[in-house]
Amino acid sequence: MPLTVLTAEEIQSRFPPAKAVHALRSTLQSGLQLGNDPQRSSIPVEHGNFLIMPATAPELGFGIKLLSLSDPGYRPELPSIQGTYVLFDPKTLSPSHLLEGEAITNLRTPAVSVATVLNLLEGPGSNATSADAPLKVVIFGTGPQGRHHAATLIETLRERPVEFSFVSRNRPAQLAHAATWLAAGSPEAAAALAAAELVITATNSPEPLFGLGDVRGDAIIIALGSHTPQAREISGELMGSATIIVEDVETTFAEGGDVVQAEAEGFIDRGAVLTMAQVIRGEAEISRERPVVFKFTGMAWEDLVVARAIADEFAAAG
Repeated sequence: MPLTVLTAEEIQSRFPPAKAVHALRSTLQSGLQLGNDPQRSSIPVEHGNFLIMPATAPELGFGIKLLSLSDPGYRPELPSIQGTYVLFDPKTLSPSHLLEGEAITNLRTPAVSVATVLNLLEGPGSNATSADAPLKVVIFGTGPQGRHHAATLIETLRERPVEFSFVSRNRPAQLAHAATWLAAGSPEAAAALAAAELVITATNSPEPLFGLGDVRGDAIIIALGSHTPQAREISGELMGSATIIVEDVETTFAEGGDVVQAEAEGFIDRGAVLTMAQVIRGEAEISRERPVVFKFTGMAWEDLVVARAIADEFAAAG
């Protein structure tokens, strides 16, 4: 069976972010049981880490993502994440596709975020004052994930205009989507945060970026940046006041510093935490009278769903 190689340019030009959002939502809505990923590995190497993330699921086959993640500041002229995704055919057990790994990651991560909170951003679950009221979004961090989240929101939210403010210590060379840049710690950044319906944190900060009194009472917060139990972007008090959504309870409470530390401080009870699958399947009712926090950690099955959807899209196109 021939191996199909798909470059980042091919994936980006023919598979828009909204299709990744739809693939994740439809897969979970179908009732497919996901989340029991084989153990992933992070192997320290010189100047970074080597990440190995296998996944298997009924009907989707199996695959593995192989990535290098460079240490902060190492070779800034190179992408911080590099790698590939190998997708296998479930019937022949042969490798069928080789997909550029960073492109998969840049599609998957914002698609997971938007898929999880989509019903809260538009339609009956939204707190929009009118159908054409703009969604005010504040994004902490101007790196790839912040930018890709902005692009995915614009592509997916067809019913609402979106206004972006990016917050960081240093002004980026350019910002897309007519976004505003605000200096971290400035009064302007604080005002934008207080007015934002959606807040996305995509930073390397080990300490909370803001607390309960800094955001709207109905704010939706997507926390991406902390990947170890020792780091968090959201304060324990804010976590304790919020409805918390995670991809997988066991994984998040092992890796996600935002929930690990909030639980240790007595602010949250893991028994009250909702899963992404429950939210997308409509099995959980979410109050908009309190903040909502989606804590992202990343699961290998999400890469498999997106990779399979891309492969099917290219196969259908011929």
